Amino acid sequence: MQNVKSPSPTPPKSADGGKLATQSRGYWATVWRSLRRDPLSIVCATVLVGLVLIAVFAPLLAPHSPAESTMVNRLLPIGSAGYILGTDELGRDMLTRLMYGGRMSLVMGILPVVIAFVIGTSLGLMAGFFGGWVNTVVMRTTDVFFAFPAVLLAIAISGALGPGLGNSMLALTLVFIPPIARVAESVTTRVRMLDFVDAARASGAHSVTIIRIHVVNNVMGTVFIYATSLVSVCMILAAGLSFLGLGVKPPTPEWGLMLNTLRQSIYVQPWVSVLPGLMIFITSLCFNLLSDGLRGAMDLKR
Repeated sequence: MQNVKSPSPTPPKSADGGKLATQSRGYWATVWRSLRRDPLSIVCATVLVGLVLIAVFAPLLAPHSPAESTMVNRLLPIGSAGYILGTDELGRDMLTRLMYGGRMSLVMGILPVVIAFVIGTSLGLMAGFFGGWVNTVVMRTTDVFFAFPAVLLAIAISGALGPGLGNSMLALTLVFIPPIARVAESVTTRVRMLDFVDAARASGAHSVTIIRIHVVNNVMGTVFIYATSLVSVCMILAAGLSFLGLGVKPPTPEWGLMLNTLRQSIYVQPWVSVLPGLMIFITSLCFNLLSDGLRGAMDLKR
């Protein structure tokens, strides 16, 4: 799992009054203002919002039922009458299947990362702030997961638990908790050495209060940016699990599963067969580029 270097979310000190200007606008207002100046990030965010809206309102937008099958119309090419993006191997409308498939693909790409973000950040905060045996137990446990590549680990856990949406999401969550926890622990270890944390301790503040008020705000931004960069990886892993038959079960539409069922038809209708893969590629690319844009917007020291 590659490490994404992210800036600290705290406003930098500046001799020319930049800190005062940043504080007057608010940190997140400054980040949003910087992000709006990045056209590539705006385009990616627009595409992702559009995909989410299409997935949510698929029952209202889809021209056909995702389970409607007509063998007479199987493997129609793109641009066919009544089937803009053609049909699959069972004669089901590809446009409809892609709309509904976005639901499962987005859920499997985002939800495991969100859960892993909450759990991993909590573990990293405790390990980095308290140190000692707490750090040893948490970090040595996460090191066990780093002994295996993320793809093989996800396949192994899903294979052991069995196919299904819930099991595949649990496997993906377990895969992403260790890297998020490691990043959170690293940042927390640096933050707890800063002067304002020592001052809070000297004033008699409780550890929970110090973490909640002083540490979390300085750690959350970095970990959040790293977590957003994992969404694209999670989507690809989820599609891979479905492709191998370890994820969503048919006939539920999901982009990875659709790739699996259409692989035998690639020599008959290659353009129709690559449509689910193209959706995975576009969505993953947008998440990656948006993550880079967020990292740049949060780097106020530039």
